[in-house]
Amino acid sequence: MNLNLKNKVVIITGASSGIGAASALAFAREGASVVVADVQIARGEELVSRIQAEDGKAVFIKCDVSLESDVKNMVAKTVEKFGHLNCAFNNAGVEGDSANTMMCSNENWDKIMNINLKGVWLCMKYQIPEMLKNGGGSIVNCSSVAGIVGFSGSPAYTASKHGVIGLTQAAALEFAVKKIRVNAICPGIIQTPMIERFTHGEAEVTKMLMEGEPAGRMGLPEEIAQAALWLCSDASSFVTGHPLVVDGGWVAR
Repeated sequence: MNLNLKNKVVIITGASSGIGAASALAFAREGASVVVADVQIARGEELVSRIQAEDGKAVFIKCDVSLESDVKNMVAKTVEKFGHLNCAFNNAGVEGDSANTMMCSNENWDKIMNINLKGVWLCMKYQIPEMLKNGGGSIVNCSSVAGIVGFSGSPAYTASKHGVIGLTQAAALEFAVKKIRVNAICPGIIQTPMIERFTHGEAEVTKMLMEGEPAGRMGLPEEIAQAALWLCSDASSFVTGHPLVVDGGWVAR
C-alpha cells in the first residue's frame, strides 16, 4: 500500500517517548519531514539524531501543548523550517493521579484537561489555518479506549479522552469540505512509559491488564504508529470524524 508521505510535513506532539517516538520514526521512514514536539528536550533531540542517522528529516521543537504561546511557536517554526504543514498527530497526554470522582483534586483535573483536551484544541487551532493554505491535510488526535468506555478511578482522564473524540468530530464536520480530515485513535493497553508508571513494575498489575486484553498481550507503540500513518495518508482519504479503536479487542468484551 502506497502511503504517499514523501514531501509531507508532520507535527507529532508528545514525540519524545512511547507512541509518539514510534510514530516519529515510522513517519520519517515513510519519507515525511517530522517535527518532534515535546517538553522532554534531551529525549527529543536524541530521537531527531536517530532519525537523521537513518537519512530521515526531523527537527525538535520544545512545546508544552497546554500553553498557547508554545503551540503557536511550534506551528510557526514548523512552517519556517519546512515551508508548510500537511499532517499532525496530536499525541501528547498525561494520565494524572488515580482517584475516584469524589477524591479527584482540582489540580489533577486541571492538569489533565489542560494537556489532554485543551492541548489538542490549541494544536488544531493553529494547525488548521496552515493546512487550509495547502488546500487540505490530515489531523489525528490521540484519544483512548477510555474515550469509548468508562474507567473507574480515572474520572479526569476518562472525561478528557471522551472530550477528544467530541472535539475531533466537531472539527471533522467543520472542515470536511475544506479537505481537512480529522480523526482520533483510541489505543488500548499499550506498552509505554505511561503504563509502566501505572503498574509501578508490579507483576500482578501487569498480569491483570494483560488478562483484560482479549488478544492476550499489550499492544506495541509501533502498532499505534501504523494506524496514525494510515490515517494521515491518502489511503484513508474518505475517513474523517472517526474514532479508530486499536485495542486488541478491549472494548468488544
